[in-house]
Amino acid sequence: MKKIIFFIFGLLLAACGENVNIEGKWVEPVPGMPEIQQGFNLEQGGKAESINMATLQYYAWEVKDNTLILSGKSIGNHQTIEFTEEYEIASVDDDKLVLKNGDYVREFVKCMDCE
Repeated sequence: MKKIIFFIFGLLLAACGENVNIEGKWVEPVPGMPEIQQGFNLEQGGKAESINMATLQYYAWEVKDNTLILSGKSIGNHQTIEFTEEYEIASVDDDKLVLKNGDYVREFVKCMDCE
């Protein structure tokens, strides 16, 4: 009986997202141009890269308390500005990542053949 209880407890922890890996390439449609995808690649060790965003260059990421923190540089108008974005991880599975910042919701899908 104890083994069954521990097994069920382990399943509940997994269902809460404790073991979900968000590494990978995540994309969303470009606003106003749904045929084009943009997003980021979250690599092992906290390195990040932008996908199809020349002026918004992500370089680092981490997760703290169910919050995805993305760091990067905004490049344009002869200046470069460092930035950090924070999003609540609303949901994540093997194929979909939903991020929230207040009422702002972004839905990404995992991309296996992105640049």
